[in-house]
Amino acid sequence: MNGLQLSLSRLYLNRDLNMNSDWDNLGNSNANGRMTCVLDQDIFMKTHKNLYQEIITEDNLHKAYRKARKGKTKKEYVREFEKNLAEDLAILRTELLLHAYQPKPLQTFIIRDPKTRKISKSDFQDRIVHHAVCRVLEPIYEQLFIYDSYANRKGKGTLAALKRYDQFKRKVSRNGKMHGWFTNSQVKGYCLKADVKHYFDTVDHNILLVMLKRKIKCSKTIWLIKKILSNYEGGGAMPKQVCLWETSPLSSLQISISMN
Repeated sequence: MNGLQLSLSRLYLNRDLNMNSDWDNLGNSNANGRMTCVLDQDIFMKTHKNLYQEIITEDNLHKAYRKARKGKTKKEYVREFEKNLAEDLAILRTELLLHAYQPKPLQTFIIRDPKTRKISKSDFQDRIVHHAVCRVLEPIYEQLFIYDSYANRKGKGTLAALKRYDQFKRKVSRNGKMHGWFTNSQVKGYCLKADVKHYFDTVDHNILLVMLKRKIKCSKTIWLIKKILSNYEGGGAMPKQVCLWETSPLSSLQISISMN
């Protein structure tokens, strides 16, 4: 089965904005914007076990702490956590080792940017756990994302998306009109602007977990993700079948996975 290629019903534009479904250079196919399905152990068919031990290592938790504090070093809750940093991280790791970890209640506030939104924020200690999970899961899913996915990815982001859009815009001339001075090198194009209404508030946890379990075959990691997902506004953890919170880095990764 190794090397067997399955064509998909979807075609993706490569970096040069041309439709391309060729099977050449498969190792770089995702970077060129094409989606390919290769049945080998390195990409689509590979599953991952024993990830939990990677998540809870001292090194990973410390790097996750540094990621969580980035841009927030003057915040009082960060300074409070850092007073006994080594001890606090050791306690957190022990809780994770013993499966005694319990997320703290979310803090909720209202923002207007310009529309009014209700935002839930995790405790700083819980954000460290979120980053620790992301540090292990992101490399697994990064190679599966299509090229033109820009949210919450290294080397991507809003500016890169705008530059990519500008490439498409320059490829299309005269607003997509088919008559006039068009040549064979020009194409008709459309721009779709859309938004998924209340997406963070309506993500089905069961569906999301099914998608995660396709790649993640580590029961302890799934347990931790379930524990994080079950956290809710008002206190502790309880079963809740929908909703993610927008300020969590883990939620952002899960959204990218669910929409890929």
